[in-house]
Amino acid sequence: MRLTMMTDYALRLLMFVGTAPDRLATIAEVATAHRISQAHLTKVAHQLGLGGFLHTVRGRGGGIRLARPASQIVLGDVVRHIESDLAVVECLGPASQCALTGHCRLTHVLQRATDRFLAELDATTLADLLPVLGGGQAAGMPITFSDRNARHGR
Repeated sequence: MRLTMMTDYALRLLMFVGTAPDRLATIAEVATAHRISQAHLTKVAHQLGLGGFLHTVRGRGGGIRLARPASQIVLGDVVRHIESDLAVVECLGPASQCALTGHCRLTHVLQRATDRFLAELDATTLADLLPVLGGGQAAGMPITFSDRNARHGR
């Protein structure tokens, strides 16, 4: 299974915003930190807003922030909201044209694998992905590529 670029960007955007929940972040900040197109991030932020994951503030001084606490944002919900099709093969999709549908054991194996993948995401919240400081609070600075590379000796 491969998630789309939109889902990757959605998860990165939520992690960025979640690291500093007390302030508004901007699309430009996230785009710079993750080297992502602002146009793509704007579309992703819009979808996350529609899904109730982000709250957007328009106008001068506006930006984005989490619509609810990170501990209440379940990754499985985010992935299901952004992904239009989670079928790993055609026969698991709603409009299957496969001649083997109903007679193939592979279908059940792949469905169970997909279910387990989603169950893992359902057991994980955004808070589980955020860096933690001594007091249990998320770190106040968004993670950037340079921060991540420094931690990994690059």
